[in-house]
Amino acid sequence: MDADPRTTAVVRGLVPEAGLRDFFDASFSALARAIEEQRITVLSPAFGLYHRSEGGLLDLEVGFATDRAVRPVGGVVAGSLPGGRVARLTHAGPFDGLGPSWERLRSWMGERGLPPAEDRWETYVTRPSPDMDPRDLRTELNWPVADRRDGGTPEDDSAEAVPGGGARP
Repeated sequence: MDADPRTTAVVRGLVPEAGLRDFFDASFSALARAIEEQRITVLSPAFGLYHRSEGGLLDLEVGFATDRAVRPVGGVVAGSLPGGRVARLTHAGPFDGLGPSWERLRSWMGERGLPPAEDRWETYVTRPSPDMDPRDLRTELNWPVADRRDGGTPEDDSAEAVPGGGARP
């Protein structure tokens, strides 16, 4: 599928995997304050945009698509989600099953000759709550297709229909 680039309000950090929950919680608190103070309209569920990982740290942005750029405040900055061709899979279940779902998406792309870009993002379609059944969570995995180095454009190069399901890591 083709995605349009989107303006975002984000908090970016280098985070050890064990610190993800705390980073997300602190980021959402800072984002809520900035968005409310600046009267920005949120246009999407929350997302996590993952960049290259280094030395056991995840380089990521946590945020929301917004109607305009946020003024930097309290660790919140303006960002963007990439546009272009994106392979997408809907993961059903708890966050601890995301790893296998990402791998399934990577395999699906590889089988179709779609080179995965370095950055990728998760959209948290279902907002988690302490009293919910984790099996009810839905997370949309989005992996942009990298530009082809060989300039080829095979006819069967579609990234629109990806089987869903799985569990989150």
